[in-house]
Amino acid sequence: MPQTPETKNAALAPADRLIFALDVPDAARARALIETLGDSVTFYKLGLELFLSGAYFELVDELKAAGKKVFADLKLFDVPATVGRAVAQLARQDVDFLTVHGQDAMLAEAAANKGRSRVLAVTALTSLDQGDLDDLGFACNVSDLVLSRARRALKLGCDGVISSGLEVPALRAEVDPALVVVCPGIRPVANVDDQKRTMSVEQAFAAGADHIVVGRPIRDAERPAAAAAAIRKEIESIFIN
Repeated sequence: MPQTPETKNAALAPADRLIFALDVPDAARARALIETLGDSVTFYKLGLELFLSGAYFELVDELKAAGKKVFADLKLFDVPATVGRAVAQLARQDVDFLTVHGQDAMLAEAAANKGRSRVLAVTALTSLDQGDLDDLGFACNVSDLVLSRARRALKLGCDGVISSGLEVPALRAEVDPALVVVCPGIRPVANVDDQKRTMSVEQAFAAGADHIVVGRPIRDAERPAAAAAAIRKEIESIFIN
């Protein structure tokens, strides 16, 4: 069973715990996939690829008008004042989650300008492993880095973090349970893509995740709606007695 039944996040609707990564290059394909998925997905992540299509905010508006939740995953990183103004712009779009990938001053500005949106701090990308972090000059292990960033993010007014499921048990043991934890890199055990620190659906929620992000296993499935529905059914079996 999940380790977070007593946190404020335990009341999340099971359907909203699945966030689908709408990683496609243009609005036409995005709209076709949204229509195909129908009621099987209630929460969408829109990232950089779709942002560069030129129709990002139109799609945000359409999803919100359809009653969906939106995660603007742009991993904002710039001088703190610019990050603050960018977050204010996203908050005016009524996005539910947004990501910032930066140091304390950036996170503080993001938190000060988030409005009703929730700011998630990126800890360590799930496409990076310890060897990658060593190459980048981080003088610590992945777990210590994630814990440090999570503690600082919450103290600065952010709402949660993006973290591999592998680090979630430590987050739940060491950080305030109010922290929202969103886990990307949800894969079968044997995966061959660029995600390195991965977990299954069951493992992520057992560790204490609030939400999981799933992209390619749904998008590239022969029947995407059926793939999403199967994940939702698995989530419901975890959270609904």
